[in-house]
Amino acid sequence: MDEVFTLFERHINPGLAGLLRFTGLDRVEDRAEGVYVWDKSGKRYLDFLGLYGTLNLGHRHPRVVEAVKRQLDRMPMSVRVLVPEPTARLAARLAEVTPGALSMVFFGNSGAEAVEAAIKLARIYTGKPGIITTEGGFHGKTMGALSLTPRPAYQDPVKPLLPGVKVVPYGDAEAVARAIDDETAAVIVEPIQGEGGVRIPPEGYLRELRRITAERGVLLIVDEVQTGLGRTGRFWGMEWEGIEPDLLTSAKALGGGVMPIGATVGRPELFEAFRENPLIHSSTFGGNPLAAAAALAAIEVTLEEDLPARAREMGARLLSGLQKLAAEWPRFIEEVRGRGLMVGVEFTDPDIGAVFISELAERGVLTAFGLNNPKVVRLEPPLIVTEAQVDEALGKFAEALAATGRALEGIL
Repeated sequence: MDEVFTLFERHINPGLAGLLRFTGLDRVEDRAEGVYVWDKSGKRYLDFLGLYGTLNLGHRHPRVVEAVKRQLDRMPMSVRVLVPEPTARLAARLAEVTPGALSMVFFGNSGAEAVEAAIKLARIYTGKPGIITTEGGFHGKTMGALSLTPRPAYQDPVKPLLPGVKVVPYGDAEAVARAIDDETAAVIVEPIQGEGGVRIPPEGYLRELRRITAERGVLLIVDEVQTGLGRTGRFWGMEWEGIEPDLLTSAKALGGGVMPIGATVGRPELFEAFRENPLIHSSTFGGNPLAAAAALAAIEVTLEEDLPARAREMGARLLSGLQKLAAEWPRFIEEVRGRGLMVGVEFTDPDIGAVFISELAERGVLTAFGLNNPKVVRLEPPLIVTEAQVDEALGKFAEALAATGRALEGIL
């Protein structure tokens, strides 16, 4: 194990290796099943991070694994000059499970790529360059997507970024209305900010954004990369307000926790550029047959097992338990918030949260902080999590908070 960690530190990311060592996570993963992960020493962990909302079906869901194995035995990659069947069937299925007129799809390999495609489609369709994004928003770290992710720690080292981007407060529809001008192509928003610290906007925010953008002739892009496929208690996070955007981006859980895939789904008229120039935007591996097979299985499992309803039920249990713990530890915890199985615990100080993550890992539960808000420890367990596993995790949280208190005694 020491050798593997050294190789990671030496050849991949020494800074991340140091952070893992600080939080007691300098261990090598070995195998996973369902809600559990084992490291090389045989230690078992409850995975309450879920690869940042990717593992809605847990690790190695048998139906997704079997679908990928079947496709692997037939044809893992498309030759791209013939039509791949799983990819076409997946596009049609996405058209069925997305609202209203959303029926055309571009496939990439990640959420960032889905956002990049949305930026291009919006600019081409409107002939305008401007995009409005929100404070605390996270849309990826490729150059276009990063331009819409307004955190200096990520943006400043690689500036200049994409021009024409305006940043407004999250949850403030009137600020969006004021920011729209003659150069605005689109507004991009998350139904709930994930990396921003599981921030839930005011009731009616998305509906008001839809009204404003429709009246002003501006496109609305809803980023469902982290909120999609049941995570918040609805199949799509925007379903809580019943809106239909012009473009939707999906990734993470779309691959069933087995394959990487990203999708940009939109109204047909926004895809007219492909009629004139079929290669105006492309991805060699985007929507490949293996990933498409995994995504088709993931959609069916999510619907057949009614995992959005399970997310609502288990999320309510987790949220209630965490709120009780927050009442016991007001020195450490400012707020607990969430919807479905997308839950954030905001600590009074990020260093306290880091100690807590370490103590929790020592007790066999995996979590992490938000990339845009290190004060918030976010919990996104697989939607297949059971009552017993939620209760086990809550017991470990209580132990970890007590241990954090002992570790910080005399400091705070």
